[in-house]
Amino acid sequence: MPPLPPPEPEGNPAGALEVRVRAALGGVIDPEIRKPITELDMVGAVTAGDDGRVRVDVRLTIVGCPASDRIERDVREAAEQVVGAGNAEVVLSVMTPEQRQALTERLRGGRAARGNPFGPGTLTRVIAVTSGKGGVGKSTLTANLAVALAARGLAVGLVDADVHGFSIPGLLGLVDEHGNAVRPTRVDDMILPPVAHGVKVISIGMFVEPAEPGGRASSVAVAWRGPMLHRTLSQFLTDVYFGDLDVLLVDLPPGTGDVAISLGQLLPNAEVVVVTTPQPAAADVAERSGVVARQTGQRVVGVVENMSAFAGPDGALVDLFGAGGGDEVARRLSEGQAEPVPLLASVPLSVALRRGGDAGEPVVASEPDDPAARAIEQVAAALAARPRSLQGRRLDVQVR
Repeated sequence: MPPLPPPEPEGNPAGALEVRVRAALGGVIDPEIRKPITELDMVGAVTAGDDGRVRVDVRLTIVGCPASDRIERDVREAAEQVVGAGNAEVVLSVMTPEQRQALTERLRGGRAARGNPFGPGTLTRVIAVTSGKGGVGKSTLTANLAVALAARGLAVGLVDADVHGFSIPGLLGLVDEHGNAVRPTRVDDMILPPVAHGVKVISIGMFVEPAEPGGRASSVAVAWRGPMLHRTLSQFLTDVYFGDLDVLLVDLPPGTGDVAISLGQLLPNAEVVVVTTPQPAAADVAERSGVVARQTGQRVVGVVENMSAFAGPDGALVDLFGAGGGDEVARRLSEGQAEPVPLLASVPLSVALRRGGDAGEPVVASEPDDPAARAIEQVAAALAARPRSLQGRRLDVQVR
């Protein structure tokens, strides 16, 4: 709800109208930055005529702003709530370089230099989702978990750190008609992540160019070694403007390679969720990913078993991929720890979960009553309710 306008100037009907319109514009939110356009200095002059019509000048952040149509529509609707339908004119322009620089510095809290806002001392809960091997549904679970947490009213960001096997944009529907990931908006050296289902998302897939015009960028292989992978993850954390987040999810590549080690260096306070499948044989490789997380100083906070038993046509449970793998991984990762590692949920095989991934419609949003959706919501509830550790965080408290 926009703030109440100040008292209207007496004897100046046009000025009073301008004040009321500007107050109404306080309810217009920039769809990429997720802040009122009045706070972003995007509203220029508001000019009212004696005939009751009003003109609103709006400064877009960049030329070709992808949100321009929506901003123009929202501004017109807000102004017309004050002056009536058809009585508002919206004129779009673009910020000057100086205005853009002032905006980026304001968004960074007055800091011109870039830095990692999720390092030691961050108030954002960082949750890395990992697995011992590929093909266990880790990315599908991460995407749905992000949407489930956002639906609980949390501010959620998602970094697709699976550089070689990026899939998060497709899972969340952030693709165009060719199946290519939508591009983030750049404001000078600041990247504004696209938003899907209330989740701010960044992925290397949003920067990969197709091999030929009209082709599919998702089929292009990213063949990078350790230094490039580290630099990419670092830039995702420093150059992307996520704003104030409650939770940052990181979809890690499978295994225990370079990205997992870089994550430990860049996000030392991260909590780790290990995804496995029901086969007892999968416990070995899943356990390794948790062990590496601990070696880099992170905490393993839970295990999720995916592709667990589903109900057959006769109602009987079918253990298509065996049983017990999730419990076994949780047991092994609990050995020698002061705090046991719980099995957060067992997510059953689900046609709806697979169908939602193919269509870019997370099952927790499209079919929340599906058993897989309910299991993922159970994970979201457990993580949201988990008390936060202050270990490694600096408390600004002085003892006198």
